[in-house]
Amino acid sequence: MPATILIADDDAIQRRLVENMVQRCGYKTVVVDSGDAAIAALTGDEGPAIDAVVLDLVMPGLDGLGVLARMRELDLTAPVIVQTAHGGIDNVVSAMRAGAQDFVVKPVGIERLQVSLRNALDAKGELQRIRHSREGKLTFKDIVTRSETMGSVIAMGRKAASSAIPVLIEGESGVGKELIARAIHGTSERAAKPFVTVNCGAIPDNLVESILFGHEKGAFTGATERHAGKFVEANGGTLFLDEISELPLAAQVKLLRALQQGEVEAVGGRKPVKVDVRIISATNRNLLNHVKAGHFREDLFYRLHVLPLTIPPLRARREDIPHLLRHFLARFCAEENRPITRISGEAVSYLTHADWPGNVRQLENAVYRAVVMSESDELRPQDFAQITATSSIAAPGEPLTLIASPPMAATEAVMQTETPIVPAMHAEPAHGSLRMLDEAGEMRPLEELEAEAIRFAIAHYRGQMSEVARRLKIGRSTLYRKLEDAVPSDDTAGT
Repeated sequence: MPATILIADDDAIQRRLVENMVQRCGYKTVVVDSGDAAIAALTGDEGPAIDAVVLDLVMPGLDGLGVLARMRELDLTAPVIVQTAHGGIDNVVSAMRAGAQDFVVKPVGIERLQVSLRNALDAKGELQRIRHSREGKLTFKDIVTRSETMGSVIAMGRKAASSAIPVLIEGESGVGKELIARAIHGTSERAAKPFVTVNCGAIPDNLVESILFGHEKGAFTGATERHAGKFVEANGGTLFLDEISELPLAAQVKLLRALQQGEVEAVGGRKPVKVDVRIISATNRNLLNHVKAGHFREDLFYRLHVLPLTIPPLRARREDIPHLLRHFLARFCAEENRPITRISGEAVSYLTHADWPGNVRQLENAVYRAVVMSESDELRPQDFAQITATSSIAAPGEPLTLIASPPMAATEAVMQTETPIVPAMHAEPAHGSLRMLDEAGEMRPLEELEAEAIRFAIAHYRGQMSEVARRLKIGRSTLYRKLEDAVPSDDTAGT
């Protein structure tokens, strides 16, 4: 269902212009001519729910700043894009401080308005996801994905949510195993009950039983008071056992007993306590191999492995990366109050082809760093140079990877010599490898290596010679001189 945008402006012509552009962007509209009418539309029960507001700052009666103040008093969370005929910084600063998401200067173009609306709605959705996560109400609708493989995982997760079946979530570190676990809980009948997380790999061996099952006062040295334990804490809800493969064998015995009998016995306790807990476990290892190696109990494995869900790594669902980029951009811009409105197409392409060994968590952190460090209103490839250390592609501005390759075939050698020093400006940059040996298996001359590096840099930076010189740390005059030296003149070409 398309979002509904409220347009508030006292100028009839401007209202119609903005209404037409918003509708062309694919959204529904509600149009009012005053600040009071805007508040009425936002708080009324009869009209449609408002997803975002395009608000004129200068209006008679309750002006734009007044509307923002009233929205804050009434705890109205619809994102606001303010528009003004006055481009003065004071108006913009006042509006942003009052809670506006973005601003546009009249007359706004449809492209600029579309970007602002999309970012505002993305930010609203992201804030809703954060709120759902904190409140334990995250559902599968809050998961950002367009991947068919993830679609299958989500379909199975929805079925699992309708029962109390034990679920084992498998996948590499950082793929989002806890997110799926929270979505299962948030979609189930236990959504209003606690969701309790235990990282089995982060608990000292001598404290595992105490943390999981609780202890009585004086049960051991340091037990100065009674502790209920995670099973009791999660009673009626869901207990998520992350990194289950790291659980010590002694604790595995007691966990199996708790699952079979539906009761736990605290350390030092005299009688067991009944618990009603739904178990979701997760691992980034092959749990069956741990069973074969004797590190994990086979009976416990089959107790947990009733419904396995395997989450694919990010490199196997690259179609999700552009959507995740927008998702994280909206989130971190809202959290850090940064006015970054978009990610360039070149950056999206670059990031989509990265390896992401740390999966979604690494992508999330990369966007976070870029948002904090960027000095532009657009994220570009150079804002993500830090991923080169873990990626097979070369980041813009980073040194080429030097590799000693086997000798080339003769045809490949001919093609190499015929490549011009200055390629066409639309040429795609190479992936950052520099061949060190010639076709005879000998080291190539230094001037050839230097010429190839310059050729790569010019293609990579689309012929922006100032940027090429800056990244190579040489002067522009030196760069042009090296180009002249590398390209044969007409007098010598035929000799």
